[in-house]
Amino acid sequence: MTALRMLLRGAAAAGLAVDAYVHLKLAHQYSAVASATISEGTLFRVEGVAAVIAALLVLFWRHRFGDGFAWLTAAAGLAAILFYRYSDPGALGPLPDMYEPIWFTDKVLALLGQAVALAALTPLIVGRPRRNAGRRTPHDPEEATGNPSVHDRPGA
Repeated sequence: MTALRMLLRGAAAAGLAVDAYVHLKLAHQYSAVASATISEGTLFRVEGVAAVIAALLVLFWRHRFGDGFAWLTAAAGLAAILFYRYSDPGALGPLPDMYEPIWFTDKVLALLGQAVALAALTPLIVGRPRRNAGRRTPHDPEEATGNPSVHDRPGA
């Protein structure tokens, strides 16, 4: 693994760790905000646990599915922060009304952690080398079977 990829993985894991810390720290404060189905505190706990799992996957599994899970976790959290900061949709289906039109330190830290994770994970996912890079794969089905094409025959 190159030094750049290690640095990106470390940055992504750190961003996800900040996200997890903030959400797990604040979860109890948001438990009172609830719909008939789920509380905002429960959603914070889910985000926090997902971010912990994502950080561990990024650090130790190093597979594109883990990186994808981590990217989606950070993207969903970032989208939720921005959506509920700038719009007031009320309760959406089973989700409680989570509109919060203010910025405070923990919200900014979670947003920054998610943004750092996204910025670090995107090149890891997009720039991932293919497993069979360097292998020659035939494009012609006849070449794959070993049968010469019409153009390879003498006199054709």
